[in-house]
Amino acid sequence: MKKAMLFLVCAVCGIMWLLMLKPDEPYLSPPVNPAKPDHPTFHSIEDAKPVMPFTMKKAADSEAANTAVSMQAEAVKLLHSLLSSSSAPQAPAVPQVPETPAKTVYLTFDDGPSGLTGEVLDILKENNVPATFFILGKQAEQRPELVSRIAEEGHAIGNHTYDHDYSQLYRKFTLFWDQIKQTEEIIRSITGERPQLLRAPGGTAGKFDETYFKLLKQAGYRVFDWNADSGDSKRIGVPADEIVRQSTMQTAGDEINLLLHDGAGHEETVKALPRIIEHYKEAGYRFAVLTPETAPVQFKVQSKVKPKESQPGSRWVAEHIVPNGQLFDQGKVLTLDMAGLAAEFQPGEYRIENGRLMVPLRSAVERLGGRVSWDAPSRTARVSLSGASWSADPGLGMLWSPHTSMKQPSEVMIWGNAVWIPLRDILHFSGHPLNHVVMKEHAYQIETL
Repeated sequence: MKKAMLFLVCAVCGIMWLLMLKPDEPYLSPPVNPAKPDHPTFHSIEDAKPVMPFTMKKAADSEAANTAVSMQAEAVKLLHSLLSSSSAPQAPAVPQVPETPAKTVYLTFDDGPSGLTGEVLDILKENNVPATFFILGKQAEQRPELVSRIAEEGHAIGNHTYDHDYSQLYRKFTLFWDQIKQTEEIIRSITGERPQLLRAPGGTAGKFDETYFKLLKQAGYRVFDWNADSGDSKRIGVPADEIVRQSTMQTAGDEINLLLHDGAGHEETVKALPRIIEHYKEAGYRFAVLTPETAPVQFKVQSKVKPKESQPGSRWVAEHIVPNGQLFDQGKVLTLDMAGLAAEFQPGEYRIENGRLMVPLRSAVERLGGRVSWDAPSRTARVSLSGASWSADPGLGMLWSPHTSMKQPSEVMIWGNAVWIPLRDILHFSGHPLNHVVMKEHAYQIETL
């Protein structure tokens, strides 16, 4: 039918084109072929027409013109009727279906790793489902192999403080901060990555004030609460059936952030997990891990938050919070090669002060295979690295070697709770002076003699 309509429209258009020709113009004139002398030769189209009197020709021209105009008008009417006819087939309208975001469920497990975490990982692997684990530093120290497995199997890891002790964590921010940094270093030592995700034990409601939220955000962390609670920790021994029921009550939203626990004593959660996964799959949800780019679910700050003992001062914030935010920036990596020993510092793990690369003394020396001890009476750091021994005094700003006469001023200082020192001074006193610095797009590359 469509082909027939197309043919008809083309035919009408062809007729219109023919009718637009002058009445005295031939449709096709035989080509003149000078190569054949037996053909009559004409110098114009008029030469090939029969001659008629001028008055007869004028009348014929006028009549033909009127006829052509009339036929053109009829052809236009015909074409219009064909194109507007209700009987002509119309292309079916394509329904405009509004795009809807995929429904997502984030399975999150708190308080591990424990003896149950391996079973949880087995279930997740069997169902090809990712999850996010908010880890306690104390538990990570005891079960580093499970932390490694969590990371290796593609799950996300978040920071859940060191020991979950409310009485310390919510007394004042600096105590909370100390546990976050302690756990962060434990996880980094196991996985090589710093967790940027963070969940407060018990959630932020009634515990976080504005200072907690503000400083953690400034320090580069992403705080996550939840919008669905499995209820597996509201009392001891919550049965699996109740956990499943509580976990699947809120399936109307597009994003479910489900709180579960893999800590000791949550055997019923492990039993419930396969049914929870099955429910969300049947409801059309996809499973995903939380990332720093995921919009966080956070409880509102409550008016009845327990007052804190003290708030951090501006100097403490400048020494701890501001540099920490740089840990998660996409800056340059500092790499060091010292006589075959290699060390790497991520953005935020070093600073550039007055044109000098400053690094934490203990962190730098230990990464290069050395040792650092702190002598409290003299308030000096004693260093042993690459066969050399020397001391650093942040109070006097001096470095010296007890075995040689080497002594020199230095910009060594105490920043926060750590001793910071120019990287050049570490290399010089350890017998490997700086050779050159190569600045690449994403890294500073240091080589020594």
